[in-house]
Amino acid sequence: MLRVVLDTNVFVSGLLSKTGLPAKILDAWRAGHYLLIASPPIVAEIKRVLQAPRIKEKYFITDGDIEQLITLLEKEALIVPVHTDVKNAIPDDPSDEIFLACAVDAAADFIVSGDRHLLELSEYKDISIVTVHEFEEKLARSL
Repeated sequence: MLRVVLDTNVFVSGLLSKTGLPAKILDAWRAGHYLLIASPPIVAEIKRVLQAPRIKEKYFITDGDIEQLITLLEKEALIVPVHTDVKNAIPDDPSDEIFLACAVDAAADFIVSGDRHLLELSEYKDISIVTVHEFEEKLARSL
């Protein structure tokens, strides 16, 4: 089974809009087509982004909705502790390094992202970094 780390932007986009490829990628996870991998720093970032007032107000997200999502992640995703030091792997945006560390520690096959800093790497320690569209195509071929 494919082991996949989703960037926060993919995860949040898929939750906020029930149409489009990010939502389709999340639906594939819920259907058991791949193993979603996250880490405590990734879960914390998802929670932080969803709690941002502009996001909560625009999309009518409640604290209960956020807690329900976090509980789902903690129960259904593989949460891995992060031990690998990837410092300076992305000098222009070190905050993205949490995805690299998680992927390395979990021996992920893919990082799926819409972030240009991650996508510019295209690969990190034999882990492919792909767009949502590229991952959707790869997932369709693997089913």
